[in-house]
Amino acid sequence: MGHCNWANMNEANKIYHDTEWGIPVHDDRQMFEHLTLECMQCGLSWDLMLKKREIFRRCFDNFDYDKVASYDDSDVERILNTEGMIRSPRKVRAVINNARCYQKVREEFGSFCTYIWAFSDGKTILYDSHDDGPIPVSNCLSERISKDLKKRGFKYVGAITIYSHLQACGIINDHDKECSCYKRIVRKYPIVRMERDSEVW
Repeated sequence: MGHCNWANMNEANKIYHDTEWGIPVHDDRQMFEHLTLECMQCGLSWDLMLKKREIFRRCFDNFDYDKVASYDDSDVERILNTEGMIRSPRKVRAVINNARCYQKVREEFGSFCTYIWAFSDGKTILYDSHDDGPIPVSNCLSERISKDLKKRGFKYVGAITIYSHLQACGIINDHDKECSCYKRIVRKYPIVRMERDSEVW
């Protein structure tokens, strides 16, 4: 199987690349997991997120946003005292806050996936020249979604974090064009081709 260059870093990255990254997500629990991982990553490496993913799953009830939304200070303490957990009270509280905001988005739109996919009209975006690299860290779309999420009370959702989230959940396909995952996504899911969009490098 052909790979994007970053996927060859180690086996964990290869598996994540081959089975998850860029594949369109339409399940709210899975979408919340992706968003939480991106929030937890701020200032840290993605490799570390993959290594600690099972710890996150145990700490946050397998990313059941309704359960996470009901957490109180005792849960924050439990999470911070979990062996191997990233001990950042601000990030842990942000995840709980985001779960509560997530519930409000679901109440308004029926699902979080319906809300976020509306920004691309339900299609995976292929930006001109992204498949040849280099890839930006943010763009106008991620900035627009970031601002809307912040207005709704979400934390740790800057434009760079959201751009990574859009890549992960398949709203943007940034696989290399020779990568078999790129070809599989283009073949299997509805796509739209767009010009580059006020990108930041």
